[in-house]
Amino acid sequence: MADPDRSPAAGGCLIALAVLVGVAAGAVAHQPTVGFLAGLAAGVAAAVAIWLIDRK
Repeated sequence: MADPDRSPAAGGCLIALAVLVGVAAGAVAHQPTVGFLAGLAAGVAAAVAIWLIDRK
C-alpha cells in the first residue's frame, strides 16, 4: 500500500507541454504532425522517467 503522507509525482503535464511545444515547432517547420509525434514521444519518455524515479 502506498504511503499516505507521500504524494506521487505526476508526469502528465510534461506530456501536454511537450506536445504543445512539438506542434509549435512542427508548425514553424511546416510539419505539425511530425512535431506532434516527436513531442508526444519526448513527453512520454519524460513521464516514464519521472515515474521510474518516483518508484524508488
